Amino acid sequence: MMAGGTGSGLLLMGYKAITYEKRDGVSYVTLNRPQVSNTISVQMAQEIEQVCHSINQDKYATAVVITGAGGQSFCSGEDLHEFSDTVLGSPPSLDALREFTLRYNVSSMVAGIECPVVAAINGDALGAGLALALSCDLRIASAQALFGVPDLTRGSFLANGITQWLPRVVGRGKAMELILTAESVDAREAHRIGLVHRVVPQEEVIREAHRLASEIASKAPLALRFAKEAVNKGLDLTLEQGLRLECDLYMILQTTRDRVEGITAFREKRQPSFAGE
Repeated sequence: MMAGGTGSGLLLMGYKAITYEKRDGVSYVTLNRPQVSNTISVQMAQEIEQVCHSINQDKYATAVVITGAGGQSFCSGEDLHEFSDTVLGSPPSLDALREFTLRYNVSSMVAGIECPVVAAINGDALGAGLALALSCDLRIASAQALFGVPDLTRGSFLANGITQWLPRVVGRGKAMELILTAESVDAREAHRIGLVHRVVPQEEVIREAHRLASEIASKAPLALRFAKEAVNKGLDLTLEQGLRLECDLYMILQTTRDRVEGITAFREKRQPSFAGE
């Protein structure tokens, strides 16, 4: 069910744990449980899965911004009470635990979004919340935000993707330090180690994320998706294989209407009008 939003925005209804809005060519997903630090519940995970699917089915989707409601927390991890007691039972069945953990891995869902994703980290990003931020392509952080992996303080670590995303972004050594000590770092240190791309004042996080996403959204949708695919998949290939993948995607793009429009607009010295085809 959809209802018109204000201005040029379109608010997509039917969600409770998140909100989803399309505005000026950018899709906005907001984690909407500020009363519990935007922790990930089962309902939130299900709704994120649905919205990720919707975005991938939209040929006009060119950029996504993910943020948290309330301005205090981006996402402080899973809702441990709900996950351990309500859903899995106590003690949990190991088979049920494995199936549930793989089924509701939110960072994997977001990583599967085909167009570029910007994380507007307007508050603390901890545990699964940090994994979610790391699964995005670009990260804008509030100067007040904290980042950390507190899971080991509870006698375990959660299969939320953090052990895979973190070393890929900050390197093995720093990832080990953050995970094994469970210590948090502030935004300045997060920027220094490459965990976030930009740090801005709290009140400018959403504005900066919108500016960046809008810049991305002005590009051809298919070219954006193929560029993201080339980088992400190429990291898991040999250099030779990655170059072949890049060439294959490049050749596919030559057959698209957007490629013709891009060349025509360049020759006519005007802004291109891309159709995602």
